[in-house]
Amino acid sequence: MLSASSSTPRKVAAVTLVFWIMKICATTLGETAGDLLSMTLGVGYGLSSLILIGAFVVTLVAQLRARAYHPVLYWSVILTTSTAGTTISDYMDRTLGLGYATGAMILVVLLLTSLVIWYRSEGSLSVSNIRTFRPELFYWVTILISNTLGTALGDFLADDSGLGFMGGAVLIGSGIAVVAGLYYLTGLSRVLLFWVAFVLTRPFGATFGDLLTKPTGAGGLNLGTIGSSAVLFLVLASLVAYSVITLHRGVTEQLRS
Repeated sequence: MLSASSSTPRKVAAVTLVFWIMKICATTLGETAGDLLSMTLGVGYGLSSLILIGAFVVTLVAQLRARAYHPVLYWSVILTTSTAGTTISDYMDRTLGLGYATGAMILVVLLLTSLVIWYRSEGSLSVSNIRTFRPELFYWVTILISNTLGTALGDFLADDSGLGFMGGAVLIGSGIAVVAGLYYLTGLSRVLLFWVAFVLTRPFGATFGDLLTKPTGAGGLNLGTIGSSAVLFLVLASLVAYSVITLHRGVTEQLRS
C-alpha cells in the first residue's frame, strides 16, 4: 500500500542528461536576457532586479500552488531565477560597489546557510523526491541563491581573474566534466555532486552568455543580447515541448496499464 507521501505527485524535474542541457540553456538565457533588459534596453540594474524578481515571485507562487510537475511552469521558474539572479548579482557587484569577489563570498555564505537550514529541517538535501511544500520552498530559495552566485563567480572569472570569457567558460566547463566523471566513476554522494554541478552550471552559463554577447574586442563573439537570447529561447522552448510530450506519453502509458 502506498503512503500518502509516495502517492503524492513529484513537483520538480527528474535529473537526466536532458535536464542538464536545459539547465545550461536556461542559465545562459538568464544571463543574456538579464543583460538585454538592464543594459541593452537601458532599464538599469535596480529596476531590472525589481521587474525580474517580480516575475520570479509570480512564477514561483504558481509553481508552489501546482499539484504536480509541469515542465512549462517548472522551467519558467528556473528561467526567472536565472534572469533575477543576473540582475541581483550585477546590482550587488556594480551598483552597490561590492565587486565580484566580495559579492561572490557573500553569496557563498548565503548558499551554505540555505543548505544547512534545509538539511536540519528535512534531514536530506535530495531533490529526487520533492513532493511537498516545505522542501520545495527550500529547493527554490537555494536555486535562486546559487544562480545569483553563479553570475558573480562567472563575472569574476571573466573580468577580474584575467581568464576572459573563453577562459572562464573552459575552466567551469572542465569543472563540470570532473563532476560528471566523479558521478560515473566513484561512489561519492549523488546529492553532493548534484549541488556542485548545479552551482557550476550557472557560472558556465554566465561566462558562455558573455562569450556570445560581448564585442570581439572584449573577447566575445559579438552576437548581441537580442540575437543570443532569441536563439537560446527557441532551443529551450523546443526542449520544454519535448518534455511536455514525454510527460504526457508517460501518463498515458500509466493509465493504460
